[in-house]
Amino acid sequence: MTRPPILIIFGTRPEAIKLFPVVRVLRDSGAVPVRVCVTAQHRGMLDQVLDIAGLVPDHDLDLMEPGQSLDRLTARLLTGLGEVMDSERPAMVVVQGDTATAMAGALAAYYRKIPVAHVEAGLRSGNIYQPWPEEVNRRMIAPIAELHFAPTETAAAALRAEGIAPARVHVTGNSVIDALHWTKARIAADPMLASGLDPVLARLAGKRILLVTTHRRENFGDGMAAIARALRRIAEREDVGILFPMHPNPNVVAVMDEILGDHPAIARIAPLDYPQFVRALDAAHIVLTDSGGVQEEAPALGKPVLVMRETTERPEGVAAGTARLIGTDEDRIAAEVFALLDDTDRYAAMARAHNPFGAGNTAEQINRIMTHALGL
Repeated sequence: MTRPPILIIFGTRPEAIKLFPVVRVLRDSGAVPVRVCVTAQHRGMLDQVLDIAGLVPDHDLDLMEPGQSLDRLTARLLTGLGEVMDSERPAMVVVQGDTATAMAGALAAYYRKIPVAHVEAGLRSGNIYQPWPEEVNRRMIAPIAELHFAPTETAAAALRAEGIAPARVHVTGNSVIDALHWTKARIAADPMLASGLDPVLARLAGKRILLVTTHRRENFGDGMAAIARALRRIAEREDVGILFPMHPNPNVVAVMDEILGDHPAIARIAPLDYPQFVRALDAAHIVLTDSGGVQEEAPALGKPVLVMRETTERPEGVAAGTARLIGTDEDRIAAEVFALLDDTDRYAAMARAHNPFGAGNTAEQINRIMTHALGL
């Protein structure tokens, strides 16, 4: 008799990056069938990760629509994922992080009394509107989940403080470090995987590279304009080249088009696939971001991270000294970047700080805990 499967659900590029190591380890162990459902909340960027990881989904809901509202997306996710669960009848559902896909997946499983495992559980900023709506998505998953895979002790403590039973909380590190090291090794073995970055790195040769990512909803408008003005100021330095993979959201593109134009020291390029992003991260001198995952990835490669947000649900990086919260004030952004460029001791202190997000064995730990929980 075939065992009921584990159903792993994701819909965005960050979820795919953090869950493909888990899928690979669970499948390699052979203890239980593994089924993968993607919602394609982010279609193109998701497919890039599926390709590099060699994953073919068992279910693809293909729910991406231009400009769809969060309530329409959530309703479509809930019904679509519910239908998949009804057909698969899984023993456990795995969700990751803080997306609408993760929240709806957990809720659909709860409606069917299917146990939920939450990868990257317990992250909290303390502000339900920063990041928005991710902070609330995480909080909604917490009382539903049976297994909480917290990346750090800080995240685990946050869950326990909310009344989650300690026996259900497991500190595993973050699986993004597994993905990062696996992909870096793949690039070393086959440089062609990331060769698409060759032209832009040649353009910036001889300069210290500032890698920039920005796309947060709470920075749209005035915050995004301030980021753009700061980048233009930084780009006036002859020793700096800015590598800027542009998020396709019109709220980002329009502002950057207007303020940055075609500045020769700013390489605004299309979003990078994951191997190319890992290579860009490795080539960077400083990382400037409002992303969540980059705050975890950059320290693993010894790169100082300046976080253009007022709060972070990853305070461990700030506490360890690998990251610094700087907000979106134009003067502050420029000053913090210049300080790292000009003060070698300040730079070294951040670059050498301990990475608090794990050692790259998170997927193995998750596999062991889940199979034990399922009585295998």
